[in-house]
Amino acid sequence: MDGKKKNLTTSWGAPVGDNQNSMTAGARGPVLIQDVHLLEKLAHFNRERVPERVVHAKGAGAHGYFEVTNDLTQYTKADFLSEVGKTTPMFIRFSTVAGELGSADTVRDPRGFAVKFYTEEGNYDLVGNNTPVFFIRDAIKFPDFIHTQKRHPKTHLKNPNAVWDFWSLSPESLHQVTILMSDRGIPATFRHMHGFGSHTFKWVNEDGDAVWVKYHFKTEQGVKNLTEEVATKIAGENPDYHTEDLFNAIGNGDHPEWTLYVQIMPIEHAETYRFDPFDVTKVWSQKDYPLIELGKMVLNKNPENYFAEVEQATFSPGSFVPGIEASPDKMLQGRLFAYSDAHRYRVGANHNALPINRPRNEANTYQRDGQMRFDGNSGDSVYYEPNSQSGPTESHQNKQTGFPVSGVAENIPYDHNDHYTQPGDLYRLMSDDERERLVNNVVGAMKPVESDEIKLRQIKHFYKADPDYGERVAKGLSLPVPQNV
Repeated sequence: MDGKKKNLTTSWGAPVGDNQNSMTAGARGPVLIQDVHLLEKLAHFNRERVPERVVHAKGAGAHGYFEVTNDLTQYTKADFLSEVGKTTPMFIRFSTVAGELGSADTVRDPRGFAVKFYTEEGNYDLVGNNTPVFFIRDAIKFPDFIHTQKRHPKTHLKNPNAVWDFWSLSPESLHQVTILMSDRGIPATFRHMHGFGSHTFKWVNEDGDAVWVKYHFKTEQGVKNLTEEVATKIAGENPDYHTEDLFNAIGNGDHPEWTLYVQIMPIEHAETYRFDPFDVTKVWSQKDYPLIELGKMVLNKNPENYFAEVEQATFSPGSFVPGIEASPDKMLQGRLFAYSDAHRYRVGANHNALPINRPRNEANTYQRDGQMRFDGNSGDSVYYEPNSQSGPTESHQNKQTGFPVSGVAENIPYDHNDHYTQPGDLYRLMSDDERERLVNNVVGAMKPVESDEIKLRQIKHFYKADPDYGERVAKGLSLPVPQNV
């Protein structure tokens, strides 16, 4: 600041003569419609909130950088991963999934973990969670699932009957439900949790050779979680606890870090692996595909303005760069469309032109017009393609790699339906104390369910994963242990 006081102006730059009193016809009015400054203030105020996200509404963000620490160019030609020591600016948004914009940070819910890399070849968005799996594996079930996490249309209250009815009828959810109800269900802070790409993606190298890949961000702060009792207490005292913690840590110079690892699967292994590698309700065993270090992520700068940078930030798992492509994961395939479409509705058709979303390299498209076009709209440059006016053209070397497809076009389910081995393995990996807390959390969440039929149906899933798991939940709910499972 140069110390010189600035004049208050309208949005079109005209100086404002009075910002304290409306223009009226005499001392008692009425107010005159010619007070255009008043009308502008009120009209803009009515429009100061864009629609909140349907999911991941409550969140916090930060700027930082990603640095490559290991050469994996044998697997991918992605330029931002091309050499050890190369750094790429990035922005991250952490969030809860189901709650509204004003909900508490410390609820039992998965956390969004969305990273935008501003690479020299365009933006790459890795839009994941703090869990390696998800509740469902086909996007056609996503609207129904999210409806169960929202409020009852009559009572406008959360509805545990819908939650457990859906989960008990969707056994593929058991793995994620077990994680959610475990100690990991409520992270102590955003800084003290891992992050995952969750889906399987494809990496392609300079020679066109491909592999399947999964991403794992491991926190360098250590994993810390909250008990149900502590989380509830904090929610009542400071519902913005996680948001505040992240902002203060970065502001105080305590910059959080994550190390990014990948699992690499040879392309042909997808046909024979014991679990479908494109099923997002399953993980790949790290014994089969060990973690390989790729780089580190450091968060070192807070946003200057929450709305401009965090609320207007848009992420899409379809924002790829050369060397990184999609897999046949059905849930991922649906998200490739749904996320960008949500942004076009919520923020506008030109959301990628906003500073927080704009790529650092020049974007050359034939997209024109639309609401809130504020960047010159490409002037008088050619606006169609093909053209003979030297407009931008495609670069054939960056075409996505092909892959064989076959079969009849129909509604085909996944052909791997072992929903119990991995949740059971996870349960047996837990200590006795962890199992006790898991069961207590499950019992506490299921007690409000009015239907014993729903409870018993869900108990059978727990029992199939591990008999001890099912028996302890049944006992906690004072229900019989399932027979003939």
